Amino acid sequence: MLKTVIFDMDGVIVDTEPVHKYAYYKHFEELEIEVSDELYASFTGNSTRNVFQKVKENFQLQHEVEDLILRKRFLFNDAFDTKEDLHLIEGVEDLIKELHYNEVELILASSASKGTIQRVFNRFNLHQYFTHTVSGEDFPKSKPHPAIFLHAASLSIHPKENCIVIEDSTNGVEAAKAADIYCVGYRSSNSNLQDLAKADRIVNHFNELDVLNLKKGF
Repeated sequence: MLKTVIFDMDGVIVDTEPVHKYAYYKHFEELEIEVSDELYASFTGNSTRNVFQKVKENFQLQHEVEDLILRKRFLFNDAFDTKEDLHLIEGVEDLIKELHYNEVELILASSASKGTIQRVFNRFNLHQYFTHTVSGEDFPKSKPHPAIFLHAASLSIHPKENCIVIEDSTNGVEAAKAADIYCVGYRSSNSNLQDLAKADRIVNHFNELDVLNLKKGF
């Protein structure tokens, strides 16, 4: 029986991907490197640290990973704070409120940094609905490694068997399945290069999900 929903954040709750992409490519331009769309798509679901570890290795950069992270976060935060047209994904707020009203526990498990999670949750007043937020920066390995979802499930007051994950990326879906957790794949406008085939269920809009059909499908 469904008792806990573990949400990814970027591309599932809020569409910060365009802001991340702007910040990354602005930084790549400063570094004078060319990152292909295919390589960038493979970063989806990875923490900033893991992204720059891969970039450093791929392009043989001499920069310290910590310095790369700090510069990208500055560019992201600057863009995030000045971007007025940043909204929650259509339908997700209603789903979050319905789940919360029906006493389904909500946990966030995002590859985003703690600072970015805090910014999003403060801007959209989401803290009241979630019992825990888990950041990928606390784990040495990013999705598709299952560590973040295993930890999120361990924080739930219910057994892992009563949890589901909502994800929009190849790496996120693979991480959920590696953690042996039921996974709903959300096909967002930014996930056209993502393979969600391993998800237990795929939806194109959050109006396809509610407490009753989640429990039925689960």
